[in-house]
Amino acid sequence: MFRRFCIFLLLIFIFVPQAHAVWIWTPQTGKFINPKWAVKSTPREQLEYSLTFLNGKKYNEAISEFKKLIKHYPRSKEAPEAQYYMGKIEEELNKPYEAFKAYQVVIDKYPFSERAGEIVDIEYQIGNQLLEGRNQRGKWAEVFVGGDDRVINVFRTVIKNAPYGKYAAISQYKIGLYLKERGLFDEARDEFEKTMNDYPNSEWAKAAQFQIAMADTNRSSNAQHEQKTTQIAIDGFREFVKTHPESELTPEAKKQIGRLRDKEAQNNFLIAKFYEKENNYKAACVYYRDIVNRYADTIWGPKALMRLKVIGDR
Repeated sequence: MFRRFCIFLLLIFIFVPQAHAVWIWTPQTGKFINPKWAVKSTPREQLEYSLTFLNGKKYNEAISEFKKLIKHYPRSKEAPEAQYYMGKIEEELNKPYEAFKAYQVVIDKYPFSERAGEIVDIEYQIGNQLLEGRNQRGKWAEVFVGGDDRVINVFRTVIKNAPYGKYAAISQYKIGLYLKERGLFDEARDEFEKTMNDYPNSEWAKAAQFQIAMADTNRSSNAQHEQKTTQIAIDGFREFVKTHPESELTPEAKKQIGRLRDKEAQNNFLIAKFYEKENNYKAACVYYRDIVNRYADTIWGPKALMRLKVIGDR
């Protein structure tokens, strides 16, 4: 058997001259190994070896070596470190959502990693960049083409990872902002309400109260429709002014109240004009008087009073 084995080795060196550079016989294992696929003898050595590729910006090689570490030393303290650095690589490659997924593996598989707190911070920053920088060119431009619910997933994950952490309330609030910007006002309203309910003592609860009223404002369409929603928005802004009189948002809330009341008055004026054209002067007068009584401070008050004088004797 020994002679046959020697002949086998001789044939390899004769017919495959490159083989000795790729495959190496190891007496310890009793087999040939390919150094390309070999792992270092300790996880620390493997991590340090992997980092040489990362530091040299050889990202494909670095990822390959980090994966070896995780595969061969899954219970080592270096395994979550390897996973963490794979997230760093995705960031360097301008792939923020891929980076987020790589980082999240650390928390899912290694919940006691010392990197957990740092990763929550990084994930929040990724979500914030996706929300605020989606229309900008540059590092994060590739992540947004039209609507993209990845931003919601990132913020929800931040909340799940640290429900009482410093980024939980603001992440919940920004989910609402994202939906509002997409025109999903009912859904946005729900998320703002959740901010108020789950984090009532947070500074973001106050902002969420204002945004609920803004969402209701956007939910109401033109002046001839959705009067009930408009009134809900007015009530929301009035409640905000009442509960937060010193807020920097209070002047804007008062401005919105004025705009919405003008909208309500316009709606009633248009209804009155319709009845007037139909020669239903009694019904028209009801609406004109309502404008005079309740919306005298709007531009429609004087107009309604003028119409009452014109049709009052009919």
